[in-house]
Amino acid sequence: MSDNKLKVTLVKSVIGTKQSHRATVRGLGLRRLNHSVELQDTPEIRGMINKVSYLLKCEG
Repeated sequence: MSDNKLKVTLVKSVIGTKQSHRATVRGLGLRRLNHSVELQDTPEIRGMINKVSYLLKCEG
């Protein structure tokens, strides 16, 4: 099991985005603009980040 973490920050508003993209952002645990969370680096999380990458900043 990997201990790799990704720090994900919401840098663009979800207003005006698709409903499924809003749900993906919420699924990542992001609640408001400039809110950051640390997530496990798994293929599932990577897929979610790729889907809404235009809203996020990702580090680590």
